Amino acid sequence: MKYRVGSLVPNIDPSVYLADGSKVIGEVTIGKDSSVWFNTVIRGDEGPIHIGERVNIQDGSMIHQYEGYPTIIEDEVTIGHMAMIHGGIIRKGALIGMSATILDEAEIGEGAFVAAGSLVPPKMKVPAGAMVMGVPAKIVRDISDHDRFIMERTVRKYVKRGQQYADSFEAITEDMTSL
Repeated sequence: MKYRVGSLVPNIDPSVYLADGSKVIGEVTIGKDSSVWFNTVIRGDEGPIHIGERVNIQDGSMIHQYEGYPTIIEDEVTIGHMAMIHGGIIRKGALIGMSATILDEAEIGEGAFVAAGSLVPPKMKVPAGAMVMGVPAKIVRDISDHDRFIMERTVRKYVKRGQQYADSFEAITEDMTSL
């Protein structure tokens, strides 16, 4: 669902899949073939949030920002289930693992991988192609060809899944239980 706050209105490409329970609020832009999954909140009430094309933001995630610092998520990024993004920049092709947290002014490099449960502290710069993990996050290695394959496959899978849900997702009523 999209919500206006004062003069701040979301600008969402018509191809974007917004799952039931998702909330996109205020100054938020979302590009072509992206998907925002169940119970995700994207709240652009303190500054702009820009989300590129073919981005998937999975169930229960939260995206916000500190006043005066925009949140930028470039193309082909995966945001895992229940991740929290609070400001900063996530470059093209990065993957943010489940329940990971990205804090103000952090920058996740192109094709980088933030492991599940990691905490990227404010202003940390994760290099392109690096894997980070831990609390606080530390660089542990470069991503492998297998990691890259999984990351690219996930983007393709979620573009397809968003289209599938847009075409065929519906609540089951009592009338349909006998099918």
